[in-house]
Amino acid sequence: MAAYSKVLIIDYGSQYTQLIARRVREAGVYSAILPCTASTAEIQAAAPSAVILSGGPDSVTNEDAPGLDALVLNLGVPVLGICYGMQLLAHVLGGMLASATDREYGPARLSIRPSRLFEGIGDSAFTVWMSHGDRVLEAPEGFTSIASTENLSLAAMADEQRGIYAVQFHPEVFHTENGPLILQNFLYNIAGLAKDWTMSAFVDRCIAECRAQVGASKVVLGLSGGIDSTVVAALLHRAIGEQLHCIFVDQGLMRKNEAAQVRATLNQYLPGLNLKMVDASDTFLSRLAGVEDPEQKRKIIGSTFIDIFDREALAIEGVEFLAQGTVYPDVIESYNAKGVVIKSHHNVGGLPETMKLKLVEPLRELFKDEVRRVGKELGLPDSVVWRQPFPGPGLAVRILGEVTRDRIALLQEADAIVQAVLEETGWSRKVWQGFAVLLPLKTVGVMGDARTYDNVIALRVVDSVDAMTANWTRLPHDVLAAISQRIVSEVRGINRVVFDISSKPPSTIEWE
Repeated sequence: MAAYSKVLIIDYGSQYTQLIARRVREAGVYSAILPCTASTAEIQAAAPSAVILSGGPDSVTNEDAPGLDALVLNLGVPVLGICYGMQLLAHVLGGMLASATDREYGPARLSIRPSRLFEGIGDSAFTVWMSHGDRVLEAPEGFTSIASTENLSLAAMADEQRGIYAVQFHPEVFHTENGPLILQNFLYNIAGLAKDWTMSAFVDRCIAECRAQVGASKVVLGLSGGIDSTVVAALLHRAIGEQLHCIFVDQGLMRKNEAAQVRATLNQYLPGLNLKMVDASDTFLSRLAGVEDPEQKRKIIGSTFIDIFDREALAIEGVEFLAQGTVYPDVIESYNAKGVVIKSHHNVGGLPETMKLKLVEPLRELFKDEVRRVGKELGLPDSVVWRQPFPGPGLAVRILGEVTRDRIALLQEADAIVQAVLEETGWSRKVWQGFAVLLPLKTVGVMGDARTYDNVIALRVVDSVDAMTANWTRLPHDVLAAISQRIVSEVRGINRVVFDISSKPPSTIEWE
């Protein structure tokens, strides 16, 4: 099967590297990220059609600053350097740099000269976003200046003959006017790439690859009902049919009626799916009894899930593969720009050594928004495609303190109201997540002329793209009032609702 065009993004530690990858994909071209520590062999294996060098926090003149593998400039493909990438190109190719006395951060007006990179933009200056300390004073031999600002005579440079371009600003961020057009000029006009990255093409290729990988073997999947695992189930169900065995472990920590809703949805949209529902709520809650420490809760839930999933999976004769909903940010976050592992990702909490299964990860190339588009391509309903992210430990990390059946039931009722009001007011799809948190305290209230001393619910609603950062959502006061009034009126045992107005960082999205 024909491969996609591919843009290789070499990551030098920029906070915008994933954004570059997303912008390239939004333009219909596949992109992949490698750390700047990647070996020559890894770069060759990537077989890129074009290369982009990201920004980064270092100064290229520092002794330990990340460098550039000579192979990148000898691949015979176009190269675009962004910010640190521009300075690195200048440094490697013999230009002259200077350290700025003041870091330039924020908007600047860019004046451009004729170049294929700026084709279709016109002659007028436009606003770009700067974020740099060093600057290029003299371009390397063969390069010409193609843009300037009031502070920079060399805000962009090009060696048109070699197809090497560099910009000091960030075309990938929203604040840069004409940013998408600049990237598209590089992709289409300079690199000559085709718009061949579509979700329809991905689905066709993925199904064929899964069939080839699995053959006649059986595959087991831990299905949670979330977007990632459900899309994996839909892809594999279409690819290998009854060879796929899905296990849904109900830990008793899901939202109100969620297990029943998941079953009904799967029966309707994936008829014939091999699905086993395991009610393990008694086991989970007995192991969580008396536990208040958040990290201990997570470890207990993770290990208990593995015990139960392992038992159920081993009971299926002939299973050779484990399917997981690993997505591309999970892959990227397994290293940083310096090649250090940040965290490992396993959707089922870790692959038990006794299982010795091979992995099937159909979504490992995709960002979350692309997973949703694949879900739509496969005909899954909006209730699945737009389901908000839900933590693996479930409501246990939204119940501060001990987890009991009574406290779970209390939170389920309150959270159901939050979901209902967000849906009714049209806010459900506008936010990344919105949910209730049960606090480990009680406050005095008055209901029906009687004194109450009941529980407190915190409302957490955030906007985000990938959960790496998040801002608290400015919900209208009438929406907040509707949520608060319904919870206090309808959920016996709660007499106060508070609204969390902290962003990530310094806070986290979840409370535990």
